[in-house]
Amino acid sequence: MQIQFQHIEPHFLLKNYIEKMWLFKTSGRMPMEDLKLVVPNGNLKLTISYKNGIVASMKGKTFSSKEHDITLTGLVDVPVILDTEKDVETETIGIEFRPQGVYRFFHFNLNEIKNQIYSLDDLLGNRGKQLTEQIANAASAKQKMFLVQQFLIDQLYRKDEDLIFEYCVEKINSSKGKITIKELEKKTGYSTRWLNIKFKEKLGVSPKNLSSVIRFKHYYQAIVNGKEKSFLKNDFYELYYDQSHFIKDFKRFTGSVPTKFEKQINSFGESYYKA
Repeated sequence: MQIQFQHIEPHFLLKNYIEKMWLFKTSGRMPMEDLKLVVPNGNLKLTISYKNGIVASMKGKTFSSKEHDITLTGLVDVPVILDTEKDVETETIGIEFRPQGVYRFFHFNLNEIKNQIYSLDDLLGNRGKQLTEQIANAASAKQKMFLVQQFLIDQLYRKDEDLIFEYCVEKINSSKGKITIKELEKKTGYSTRWLNIKFKEKLGVSPKNLSSVIRFKHYYQAIVNGKEKSFLKNDFYELYYDQSHFIKDFKRFTGSVPTKFEKQINSFGESYYKA
């Protein structure tokens, strides 16, 4: 079994809005013993499945990104199990949007797709269908990447920026999820109710929920990148109130407690997180 995530440099006009763009290749399904679990990272994802399809399971539901389909995954705050649709060679393009900028590309209430995966045809109508057809007809992965980025550049300029919202997301990111909504109230002059409405519309979750995801993201990244050797030996008190708070979030985002999770093989999930 060969698994490869190849980093793709986004167009310079999109760099401030795209956290990472990758080309995923595998020779077949993931090994049975692999957990295939992807932990939430706070990014919404656009996926182009052009050779074989991808199957995702979350919260007891199964979603399929069929071959030659383009799908958008809303902000996820639960663990996801991923695998290929068929046990054959697979190639997929993935674009992960920074939480502060995704609203510039998808102009509807993003809370409607939280923990969901939708075909772009269903979300954008004719524009989604046209893009899907164009990319399906493109001969190479490079051409497909060019077409989707041109589409995103066009979408970018159809929506005005919201500097207050972007400022709040940036504060959550820079504080590693430790800033409180009361602090955001003081810094912006806007009420908790206003901020919650704004976040759910433009991102899909509340500021508090995003903070939880970002906090765990920073912790989990230290593990998968080899900076820490054990989930429970890390000095997580900098990010969490106490051990029970940490374990509660750990179980929420991985589906199991640290001691059990450490004993399982999750090579695909770790490769995905590093991509």
